[in-house]
Amino acid sequence: MAFDVNVANGIGLTSSPQTQSRMGKSDLTQADFLRLMTEQLKNQDPLKPLSNAEFVSQMAQMSTAQGVGDLETAIDNMATSFNGDQALRGASLIGRTALVETDRLPLSADADGVLSASGVAATPGAGPVTIEITTANGALVRRLQVTSSGAGDVPFAWDGRNEQGQAMAPGTYRMRATFGEGRGSQAVGTGTMAPIDSVTLDPQGMLLNLRGLGTAPLSAIRRLG
Repeated sequence: MAFDVNVANGIGLTSSPQTQSRMGKSDLTQADFLRLMTEQLKNQDPLKPLSNAEFVSQMAQMSTAQGVGDLETAIDNMATSFNGDQALRGASLIGRTALVETDRLPLSADADGVLSASGVAATPGAGPVTIEITTANGALVRRLQVTSSGAGDVPFAWDGRNEQGQAMAPGTYRMRATFGEGRGSQAVGTGTMAPIDSVTLDPQGMLLNLRGLGTAPLSAIRRLG
C-alpha cells in the first residue's frame, strides 16, 4: 500500500501544518515517512485498522526511499572526489611533454631560427621504414628513410626542408609511415612528442592541449616525458 498524502483510511492528513510544509519539498526524507506513518496510525478508522501487511509494505517503501537517497548522496560524493582528483592529475601534467599517437607533425624553429621536427613510427619488426611528410592538402614535401631493428617505436627527425632542399615555413604538417617494401609493405602508426600547455576537464574525460597539435584525449598518450 502506497502512502496517500491526502487521505488515509478516509481521514485527511491535512490537519498538520508541519506536514503540509514538508510536502512542498521535491524529496521525501526518512523523517517525512515516519511523520506520515504516525499521522496515518493516529487517524486510522478503528473499525478498519492498518493490517500488518500494509504496515510492513509502508516500512519497506520508507527503507527503499532512504536507500535511494543514500545512494544518490554517495554517487554525488564520488563524483566530487573524482573531479578533484582529475584536476590534480591534470595540473601535474602541465609543462611536461607527451608522446601522442597522431598523423600531425609540428615544425618549429628554435631561438637561432633552426627548423626541426621529430616523430616515431610504430613498426612490427626489423626492416625499412618510409616516412612521407606532406602538407595539410596531401602534397608531398619530404620522404625520409629509416631502418627498424625490431618491433617498437622507431624515431626519425626532419630538418624542415623539402625534397629540393628548401626550408619550409613553420607550422603543422602531416605524416604517414610505411613498413617494408613492395607488395609486402604496410601502413603503420605514427606519433610525436609535444609539450602539454594546459588540460581541459571534459565530461567525456580529460583532454590535453598539446602545443602545435591541439587537443588529444588522455587515452591517446603513449608516454610522458
